[in-house]
Amino acid sequence: MLQLIAEAVNDRTARGIATAVSRLVRDGTLPAGTRLPTVRVVARELGISPTTVSEAWRSLAGAGAIQTRGRSGTFVLAPTRPRHRMRYARLTASPATLPHDLSTGVPDHDLLPDLAPALRRIGDTRLTPSYLEEPVLPRLEEVLRERWPYPPERLTVVDGALDALDRIVARTVHFGDHVLVENPTFPPMLDLLESVGAVPVPVPLDDEGLDPTALAAALTHEPTALVLQPRAQNPTGISMSAARAAALATVLRAHPGLTVIEDDHAGDIASAPALSLGEWLPDRVVHVRSFSKSHGPDLRLAAIGGPAQVVTAVADRRLLGPGWSSRVLQGVLLDLLTDPDAVRAVAAARAEYARRRVRLLTALAGYGVRASAADGINMWLPVHDQQVAMLALAGHGIAVAPGTPFEVGPLGGDHVRVTLGLVRDGFDELAAVLAAAAGAPRRASGRRTRALRRGGR
Repeated sequence: MLQLIAEAVNDRTARGIATAVSRLVRDGTLPAGTRLPTVRVVARELGISPTTVSEAWRSLAGAGAIQTRGRSGTFVLAPTRPRHRMRYARLTASPATLPHDLSTGVPDHDLLPDLAPALRRIGDTRLTPSYLEEPVLPRLEEVLRERWPYPPERLTVVDGALDALDRIVARTVHFGDHVLVENPTFPPMLDLLESVGAVPVPVPLDDEGLDPTALAAALTHEPTALVLQPRAQNPTGISMSAARAAALATVLRAHPGLTVIEDDHAGDIASAPALSLGEWLPDRVVHVRSFSKSHGPDLRLAAIGGPAQVVTAVADRRLLGPGWSSRVLQGVLLDLLTDPDAVRAVAAARAEYARRRVRLLTALAGYGVRASAADGINMWLPVHDQQVAMLALAGHGIAVAPGTPFEVGPLGGDHVRVTLGLVRDGFDELAAVLAAAAGAPRRASGRRTRALRRGGR
C-alpha cells in the first residue's frame, strides 16, 4: 500500500498528497476500512517532512475521506458529513417558533400558478411506456430549448437545482480542486464543494455581477470550475448585465480548462432577462434552470443544458439511480409553461415581487439603510452586528437568515438575509424594525410606525 501511495503522488505538497490519496479512495484502490501507513512512514518514503503529510491527512479528514482513531491508526472512510456541520443547516435555528419567518428563501405560495388544471389535463396521459424512454419529454425539451439563453448541445431534466448542481459537481470537480465562487454565495453550494474536498476561492461582486478584475486575479489559482448565479443572485439579488457577461467571457477565454456552472435558480420570477456566458462560451458552460420558485417547489424539477460530455454523463449516471425525473411532473411543467393562464400567473408573480422589493427598499432608504435586493425574492441587509440584529428581530417575532453561512471570505461587515418575497404589506413598519436592528440612527421626524401585525407575512 505504501508503494501505491508513493507511485500516485506526483506533487509532494500537502495538497498534492491529499489529491493523490483521494483519487485512490475514489477509484476503489484504497477501499473503505483500509488502514493507512503512519505519517512518519509516508514522509520517509516520499522524502518529505512529516508536517506536510500531517497537513494532507488533516485535509482528507476534513473532507470525510479518512479518520484517525488514536493508537488504532488512520482508516479510509466512505465520505459522510453530519447535518449540523453544513452551512445550509445553520441558515435557520428554529423558524417555527417565530410568527414572521423571513429566513427561508422560499417563494410566496399564493403567487404560484394553480397546478390543479394542469393535473386534470394530463391525468390520463400515458407518459412512461418503457423504462428505456428518453429522460425528457420530447415536447418539454422543445419548449426548454426555445427558452434557453443559448443553444445547448445537450439537455436533460433532474430533480431540482440542488440535484443538478450536485451531479454536475460530481462530474467536474475532484478533491483538492480550486473552484471560483461568488462572495457571498448560496451556502449549499459551499457544502457541495466541501463534500468533494474542493477548495472554494471567493470572487467579489458589484452591482453588475462578478468583478472581472477580481476574476482574472482568482484565475491564478488554476481553478477547475467557476460557479455563478446569473440572475437574482442569492443572497444579494444582483443580476448580471449583458456587458458584464461579455467582459467575464473575455477573461475566461484564456483558460479553456475551466468549466462554468450557472445556477439560474430564480427562473421566471426574475425581472432580468435570461442570460448566460454560454452565449460566448457554449462548449464550456453548464447552465441550470430551476422551476421551483416560479412554478412550485414540490415539482422538484430543473433543467441542465450544456456540453454533451457533461450533460450526457449526468443523464447516464442517473440510469443507475432514479433513472429519470417523473414524466408526470414533467407533463405538469410543460402544461404550466404553455398554458396562457399559468403564464399570466407567473408574470403577475414577477411583477408583485418587484413591487415588494421597491416598497421595502424605498422604506429602508428613509432610514439611511442601503440594502441589496435588485431582483428575486431576497434582500442582503448590512448590519453592525449579526447576532445583535437577529436577537433584536426575534424580539419582534421576525426570523432572518444569518449572513455568515453565505460568506466564502471576509466581506468587511456583518449581514443578514431577508426573504422579502414573503412580505405582502406593512413595509414601512418592517423597515423601521429592520433599520433599528441593523443599527441605523433613529429617524428624527416623520410619523410613528405601528408594530408589525402578528401572523402577517
